[in-house]
Amino acid sequence: MLAILKKEFNAFFSSPIGYLVIAFFLVINGLFLWVFDNDFNILNAGFADLTSFFFLAPWIFIFLIPAVTMRSFSDEYNSGTIEILKTKPISDWHIVLGKYFASFLLIICALIPTLIYVYSISNLTNPSESIDVGSLLGSYFGLLFLVATYTAIGVFSSTLSSNQIVVFIIAVSISFFLFFGFDSMASLFGNDAYNIQNIGMNQHFKSMSRGVIDTRDLIYFISITIFFLVITKIRLGRE
Repeated sequence: MLAILKKEFNAFFSSPIGYLVIAFFLVINGLFLWVFDNDFNILNAGFADLTSFFFLAPWIFIFLIPAVTMRSFSDEYNSGTIEILKTKPISDWHIVLGKYFASFLLIICALIPTLIYVYSISNLTNPSESIDVGSLLGSYFGLLFLVATYTAIGVFSSTLSSNQIVVFIIAVSISFFLFFGFDSMASLFGNDAYNIQNIGMNQHFKSMSRGVIDTRDLIYFISITIFFLVITKIRLGRE
């Protein structure tokens, strides 16, 4: 698994992909949070917190992570190297997890520089006030689990077609539906609205963003992630 992980991770940075992903994520967030005069601008908010960042990031990742993962297996199918890869003395699980963690680590590399936002708002905060550390840690923790799930969806989608554009659209569609789709559907179910919302990722992400790490939220994200990794392995085994 480590050999696949290293190979895939190094491939991101031996081409412009890795640098473009990190730059795109930081530039988009930076413009909306600090430059553009809009509702997300932290300087216009009147109080120093990162609520705007944690609202924007999941939506940016819905498009960014599929762009990173779309080549995971579709590229192998396109070039015909999938057969060579499967003849190596490594299991299908090692292949899947190696590609999964390589993409996951790249997104983590894009997230790490956002810690400067924490430093920035700590300097903007009135000395008599303090940052809600619990909420901040919970939001970052929730974002990590959200990224893990998006990545698993993206890697699975890459096994469905050799066309990277098709893979991208499938991954975005699944991620969007699981993140926001159930929130939209909830209004149609009256008294069961809350239960319907709880099926979606957004509700669990919001719960963690409040600073309360509930085991139900952790189990939810871990279960969805494992589910997509398992069906990725099944798909790979059938090729």
